[in-house]
Amino acid sequence: MSRSPSLPERPRLELDPDMTPSERLGALTDHHEQLVEVNRELEAQLDSARDRREELTDEVDQLERENETLKTSSLYVATAEEIIDDDVVVKQHGNNQEVLTELPTQLREGLEAGDRVAINDSFSIQSQLESETDARAQAMEVDESPTVTYDDIGGLEAQIQEVREAVEEPLINAEQFDEIGIEPPSGVLLHGPPGTGKTMLARAVANETDATFIKMAGSELVRKFIGEGSRLVRDLFELASEREPAIIFIDEIDAVAAKRTESKTSGDAEVQRTMMQLLSEMDGFEDRGEIRLIAATNRFDMLDRAILRPGRFDRLIEVPEPDAEGRKRILEIHTQDMSLADDVDFELLAEETAGFSGAELASLATEAGMFSIRDGRTDVRTGDFEDALEKIEEGDQTEGQPVAFY
Repeated sequence: MSRSPSLPERPRLELDPDMTPSERLGALTDHHEQLVEVNRELEAQLDSARDRREELTDEVDQLERENETLKTSSLYVATAEEIIDDDVVVKQHGNNQEVLTELPTQLREGLEAGDRVAINDSFSIQSQLESETDARAQAMEVDESPTVTYDDIGGLEAQIQEVREAVEEPLINAEQFDEIGIEPPSGVLLHGPPGTGKTMLARAVANETDATFIKMAGSELVRKFIGEGSRLVRDLFELASEREPAIIFIDEIDAVAAKRTESKTSGDAEVQRTMMQLLSEMDGFEDRGEIRLIAATNRFDMLDRAILRPGRFDRLIEVPEPDAEGRKRILEIHTQDMSLADDVDFELLAEETAGFSGAELASLATEAGMFSIRDGRTDVRTGDFEDALEKIEEGDQTEGQPVAFY
């Protein structure tokens, strides 16, 4: 805590009785100037104290608001179904319960039927929320035409074939399934270590089918307000219906589809409520049309059995780390636009990079190019790849070591 500045000492005036009138006048003049200087310093300190008081007042106000927020009960998302004079019928998301409640004075001018509001346990409206369109735009990434193709993916030929059968064929050859008399797989779950190409695989399928690609991270479905996650899931499938043919890709699905526990916390209950809504949308009560669902996870062991049963994800496709041939192909893909020296041997590099994922191999190619630039050359040589490999391996070893504190 900073200490308050000390006040300037007030000068004292002592006049010698033997002073002449001229000397007395000079002494009084000097004393006056000293008093003026002291007054100036006091005014500066007073201004500084006022500014500090304003800062502390603002800080206290903010802390009081945060304290009041922490003491308030949980808020729930609801929709204003109908406005009747000074009352409004609100419908809570999640349980669809409808209640007639008083319309707050500050919202009587701007609130309209269909708007979303935040309510408390007593169904009293606390605030008006942003429109659904804004919420969907913030949470969902929509690419009309992904640029990734199957040629950009190396070492996943078997996985590409399975995904094409489950997702691409039903979108471009739906009549073939009708003639045979079978229903196409309802969903595809890609699982495997990070960086092995799961997202690229989903984008490539969307590109080959000219379908709208709707991508959402599972963590985005864990929302602030109770009931908001399940509402966002409904929005996700509604948006796909508006843009079909469409491919919904949910990354990190384990964030909302983890194994259910006996936990009674409101956060865990909300995640489970969101998962139940997702299961309901996946089951569907009518034909989804030209909408395909792909999900990905790095933690297959964490998923709830309910989401893995047939009828929801009919294809469980493991996307492993590439083998030697796959690593060679991935290196060729990521270096096709690079100026390579004749001594670069991808087969040797593939053997030396055992255990590397596709993302790590892409990083290796980039680092090799950086070593070439550092040496002022325009071609990338084997030595550059060796230096890049050593740098990446050193980084991995450093990450695994404990942090020392001194």
